Amino acid sequence: MKMSPDFHWDTLARNTATRLKRGASHANGKVVAAENIAALLHAVIESGDRVCVEGNNQKHADFLASALSKMDANLVHDLHIIQSNLALASHLDVFERGVASRLDFCYSGDQGVRLARLIKAGKINVGAIHTYLELYGRYFMDLTPRVSLIAAQSADANGNLYTGPNTEDTPAVAEGTAFKNGIIIAQVNEIVDTVPRVDVPGDWVSYVVQAPKPHYIEPIFTRDPAQITETQILMAMMVIKGLYAPYQVTRLNHGIGFDTAAIELILPTYAESLGLRGKICNYMTVNPCPTLIPAIESGFVKGIHCAGSELGMEEYVRARPDVFFNGPDGSMRSNRVFCQIAGHYSVLFIGSTLQVDTQGNSSTATLNRITGFGGAPNFGSESRARRHVSYPWLKAGEESAQATGSTMPRGRKLVVQMVESFREKMSPTFTEKLDAWQLMEDLSLELPPVMVYGDDVTQIVTEEGIAHLHKCSNPQEREQAVRGVAGFTAVGMKRDQRAVDNLRDRGVIQRPEDIGVDVSLATRDLLAAKSMKDLVRWSGNLYQPPNRFRNW
Repeated sequence: MKMSPDFHWDTLARNTATRLKRGASHANGKVVAAENIAALLHAVIESGDRVCVEGNNQKHADFLASALSKMDANLVHDLHIIQSNLALASHLDVFERGVASRLDFCYSGDQGVRLARLIKAGKINVGAIHTYLELYGRYFMDLTPRVSLIAAQSADANGNLYTGPNTEDTPAVAEGTAFKNGIIIAQVNEIVDTVPRVDVPGDWVSYVVQAPKPHYIEPIFTRDPAQITETQILMAMMVIKGLYAPYQVTRLNHGIGFDTAAIELILPTYAESLGLRGKICNYMTVNPCPTLIPAIESGFVKGIHCAGSELGMEEYVRARPDVFFNGPDGSMRSNRVFCQIAGHYSVLFIGSTLQVDTQGNSSTATLNRITGFGGAPNFGSESRARRHVSYPWLKAGEESAQATGSTMPRGRKLVVQMVESFREKMSPTFTEKLDAWQLMEDLSLELPPVMVYGDDVTQIVTEEGIAHLHKCSNPQEREQAVRGVAGFTAVGMKRDQRAVDNLRDRGVIQRPEDIGVDVSLATRDLLAAKSMKDLVRWSGNLYQPPNRFRNW
């Protein structure tokens, strides 16, 4: 049946116009004074609204998030928050104070314990825990924001925004909101006459406010080389000699952690000694990790696309435009959506996790803590839509086909979990059953929060060796391959030694000596930089570490 002639097709636009009219008295054109932000939010946000608060890995709209959490719940309530990263206390204060009630998110990090507590208390109704790309996609489907609170480096009086090196999620949030007649409020570090580069056009932006202090940036990818252990160096040697070299891995993504930092710091030493410069690690999707500086300066890494920047790396990145994606103004333009896509279609993802079960399923969700997923499930999943070929993709595909008896030729992405058998406080990484199952029950989730599914994982690397899971022909072999590298954990001690020996004979399990790795060389002498100060020297003093990483 056709809609009535009296039906309005522009209700969103009409409602937005009404809101903007209410907000006009609290602004000078598009510019809002910081002291007026509470009044503006009460004028333009309505109960039940879907509100996107920009919370990224690095950049946070912290001033606006704090103001949102302090709104009068008697006037505005039952907000539906959609947000990629819950990192600040204010991100959960908004629920505890009754302003918001529903949440869709990707990652919670340090707020994971409090988040679980609020869910149990009935303060938060979780729609879903997403991957980054998954949530961004829903901005343009069924989770389009009505109001978005974003952050940028600077703005002009017309609302044009310059995001600087930390663009991150801003384009996805802004476009999804602006082109569905939503309201965008941007906090900026400064209001200028002319922005250096227009990252978000002013006609998308409803209001800008200069925050009392610069928006919060977390140096999430910074790792101090002084804390890298000899065990991590040994594992890094196995990754380079046992995976990167034979598979000729040139396009890849490194996850966050000391394990991958160790790989980066032995590229100019160990990988160079193997004659691998120019043959591995040419192109990466990763933030500008300081531990990559020696590899860049040594000519290993040719190009890096970043999801975000890293505090203190701004001038180094500016000085290396051939490596990073920098704009005409000289600063980097990061973009989490494009970085996730590029990483998904790379040939290898390697990262760490908190728990691994006997089928290779892994999770960062542990009892009483909901961490979420972030981008790891996108990076760490088989890219089944890929059609262009490369040597490592074809090689892994052929090995998988041989194991399963498949007759359809296809490639396979390398997905590597790099973990020590025991974590801090001697907590075992390997478990018979993930905590995710108990968490599903405790928090009434519909699925256990698994980060990377075991059938996507091709290798697990521990201090004991490499388990090539994609070479296993059945779940029983897969289980023994996992147990065979699980060390002295309870999982590892239950291995069938005869089955493990058979897997080793077939090359499914490889010990360091099987791939020619000399364990005696796994010392800190192999690190190209052994301290933060060494990284500064490698950079020619361009890298300026945050104060908390300085010990000189």
